[in-house]
Amino acid sequence: MTPRKIIIDTDPGQDDAVAILLALACPDALDVLGVTCVAGNVPLERTHINARIICELAQRPDTRVFAGQDAPLSRDLVTAENVHGQSGLDGPELWTPQMPVQEQHAVDFIIDTLRSEPARTVTLCTLGPLTNIGAALRKAPDIAERIQEIVMMGGAYFEVGNITPAAEFNIYVDPQAAEIVFKAGIPIVMMPLDVTHKALTLKTRRQAFRDIGNNVGQFTADMLDFFERFDVEKYGADGGPLHDPCVIAYLLKPELFSGRFINVEIETTSALTLGMTVADWWRVTDRPANAMFMRDIDDAGFYDLLTTRLATL
Repeated sequence: MTPRKIIIDTDPGQDDAVAILLALACPDALDVLGVTCVAGNVPLERTHINARIICELAQRPDTRVFAGQDAPLSRDLVTAENVHGQSGLDGPELWTPQMPVQEQHAVDFIIDTLRSEPARTVTLCTLGPLTNIGAALRKAPDIAERIQEIVMMGGAYFEVGNITPAAEFNIYVDPQAAEIVFKAGIPIVMMPLDVTHKALTLKTRRQAFRDIGNNVGQFTADMLDFFERFDVEKYGADGGPLHDPCVIAYLLKPELFSGRFINVEIETTSALTLGMTVADWWRVTDRPANAMFMRDIDDAGFYDLLTTRLATL
């Protein structure tokens, strides 16, 4: 089978890092055309450094990493160092990456790639705020019909918000960009908090990463030891949620997830609910469905996939 062509748009982030590692561990299934970075969990100058650290960890310095938008389309940047630490990858020992960041802007790379590849053969995997994608669609509306699919981590319905009472972080950081994406007519698969909060980094699962016995396994366990502390304290769970790898896992084993094809609208004006993903789960409106909104995950199968694949790096 020909590997599926993907662009990973990301703001690493420990969970972003695990998602990138999973993608790079699956060259038989996924052809990573590039990693495009955006401001989100930490500022842009840190996210592209983190992406290159992860590529080097995976021994894939040939992976092209691009720096993109350093602020949301029309509001001030909100970051999450309180969750991810000052580096975004707090936990393991970090280093200064040797591989370069590409000179081309991430938004232009996305546009050029979608125009040069055959139509509907490139999937966008978005792990952070949708600023780069919104900017690309605003600059080049013709690319919308060339995107095979957008698989994103973002939004919430039953779990409501994790940055405000109503909003999930990725959508809240740039709701205007999210609105552009959801109104563009592109096939969308959402991995909201409703799914990711069921994929907990239990102690036994973190130990399983250590037991892999390679550098990637140890690095991953060290990241998750740090990362989970915020959500364990906040939610009182037995581990923290591993959000972003759900995006890559869906491409590899979609049967791990279940949900509904529904209408999702983005709140962009309310001071009370800014960034809320208004998901018509019960189909009480006549608004047309525009996203596959996932609700459930086989979490044991998800972690089996992660540990098995990371062991190959």
